[in-house]
Amino acid sequence: MSPYCLVLLGVLAVNAEASAPSAPPLVPIPEGVFVPARSTSADSIHWPEDLQPLATLEGPAILAANAALLEVLSRFPKETAGSCESSARSLDVVVGQQGGLYFVRIDRRADRCGWAPGVQLEFDWFELYAVTAEGRILARHPALP
Repeated sequence: MSPYCLVLLGVLAVNAEASAPSAPPLVPIPEGVFVPARSTSADSIHWPEDLQPLATLEGPAILAANAALLEVLSRFPKETAGSCESSARSLDVVVGQQGGLYFVRIDRRADRCGWAPGVQLEFDWFELYAVTAEGRILARHPALP
C-alpha cells in the first residue's frame, strides 16, 4: 500500500473520530498511521448521495499535515493521554504552501471538548511547522516561553 493511501486512511480515521461519537477506537500501528480497530461492512454505511468535502488537498499537503499533527500529539503530556483536550479531536490543522515548503499550523479548539466557545486552555496556543512535500518536519516555529 502506498504512503499516500496510508495517510489518507489516517486522515479519514481522525475525521471519523471527530464526527461520529460511536466510531471504533483508533489504535496506533508501527508506521504512525491510525486505522480503525474494527472493520465495518460497506453495507452498513449510510453513503452520501452528494458528498460535501471539507477540503481538497494534494497528497503531499496531507503528508505534511499528518506529520505535524502526529508531532503535536506526541508533545502532549503523557498523563493527559486519552482526554479529549489531548487528542486530534480538539485540533484544527491549517496547511499553506510557500517556497516549496508546506507550513502547517495546529490550533487548539477546546470548544470541541465541552468547553464554552472561545475558551483558551493556554494563552495564544498554536504550533507552526515547516514541512517538506515528503512529510519530513524541518523546523518548529519558535514559541514564546
